[in-house]
Amino acid sequence: MKGLTPHLNTIAGVRAFSTTRHGGVSAAPFASFNLGSHVGDLPAAVQKNRQRLLNALQLPNEPCWLNQVHGHTVVRLLSGACLDTPEADAAYTNVKGTVLAIQTADCLPILLAAEDGSEIAAVHSGWRSLAAGIISATLEQFTSSPQHIRAWLGPAIGPEHFEVGEDVRSAMLDLNSQHESAFKPYGEKYLADLAAIARQTLRSLGVDSIETCQTCTYANAEDYFSFRRDGQTGRMASLIWME
Repeated sequence: MKGLTPHLNTIAGVRAFSTTRHGGVSAAPFASFNLGSHVGDLPAAVQKNRQRLLNALQLPNEPCWLNQVHGHTVVRLLSGACLDTPEADAAYTNVKGTVLAIQTADCLPILLAAEDGSEIAAVHSGWRSLAAGIISATLEQFTSSPQHIRAWLGPAIGPEHFEVGEDVRSAMLDLNSQHESAFKPYGEKYLADLAAIARQTLRSLGVDSIETCQTCTYANAEDYFSFRRDGQTGRMASLIWME
């Protein structure tokens, strides 16, 4: 299966993976490995894609999918399998075999793991959830101190394509004045760097071990879904679990 393997896999007992749009059965505009059940794709195609994901990665359980709403709610998942779809934009667990999953198509997926492999989290980081404090809310779930947590920032819309208005810039500057450096004037608007905002936020909270993917979903139509580019489209998934 084509995808990315974060450096978090070097932590004993921790496994992580981020998918591309390749390897599934969905038809356009969801071609082909769409994992989102909320985007208008055929339910049977999504289910088959999710089963392929389960088999290809030899996951210990079905991923715990979230109903992501661009908020700051973090759900604690304390059993191996999930019986429902929680409304949240981040998930935390310290239970082996619980597979956390974040769906994206431009927003920034963040995977977190304690360096001793004892606890993990996955975060859906669009600008609204970042402004709402989703990163700090997730780190508060950890027993480990921030300096002993590692972060991976996955594929997202890059700073050359993420055009935003003054409302987004103001929301970010209200959080931290350092975020000014993540905005580049672009006519009457700005080009924003989501990954830079996330890195600045993580470092301000004490997380220094950060790996950034650098892949722009908008610019790479061959490998990635992009809502900004295509409108109706599929979703990739970034997953993390403990063996």
